[in-house]
Amino acid sequence: MLTIRFDDSLAISSMKAIRAGDVATLERLLVENPELAATKIKDRKGGCRSLLHIAADWPGHFPNGGAIVYCLLKTSADVEGGVQGQGDTPLHWAASSDDVEVAEVLVAGGADLNAPNGSIGTPLENAVGYGQWQIARFLVDRGAKVDKLWVAAALGMASRVAQFLAQSPPPTKDEINDAFWQACHGGQIRTAKMLLEHGADINFNPFHNDSTPLDVAANCDSRREALVDWLKENGAQSKQAVKL
Repeated sequence: MLTIRFDDSLAISSMKAIRAGDVATLERLLVENPELAATKIKDRKGGCRSLLHIAADWPGHFPNGGAIVYCLLKTSADVEGGVQGQGDTPLHWAASSDDVEVAEVLVAGGADLNAPNGSIGTPLENAVGYGQWQIARFLVDRGAKVDKLWVAAALGMASRVAQFLAQSPPPTKDEINDAFWQACHGGQIRTAKMLLEHGADINFNPFHNDSTPLDVAANCDSRREALVDWLKENGAQSKQAVKL
């Protein structure tokens, strides 16, 4: 497997084509460099990632994302290859960016829906943990396992939450608190009520976030934040600003 630095001319050309959605240029580079699809790009810190990871990288939603990923997969890119020192596959990264278009092609290309060891866990756990709701539901629809109480709570899966609450031994207090916070994170009032009835702390703060359940319930997801930022960058104004 070939490894090249991020400032190598081939790395620069490849990453530029991927982020611009330039399928024709990427196809030409792949023909001229047969090992390119399986090449790892070494970053400034010494970590390595594949071109598929770059196509799925934050903030995601690059032009022609699905076509770019398909182009890489048909030339033997490794759909399951992780980032050096981490377990994140390209699907983990697509899940963390809420990039359903890229995820669809990765799953069709054989990506493991339940691959473990991502930054939070499976691709679904990454999606839910980072508040990427569209891709979370896409992954569930495709058959991803919902085997954590907090995931079921965040997705509003009341019957699944009830199963967890009825199991023996029952969930711990910490698990119930975390699931309650995630239910609020996902805007799921039904599962939040269920968990509060089972003793959840209504002001619980998880170790990974300073927000209370009330705070996190009011937050918008990252896709919406990205859209708002894009609109502002392109001169969009709120109704209140227009009136002024």
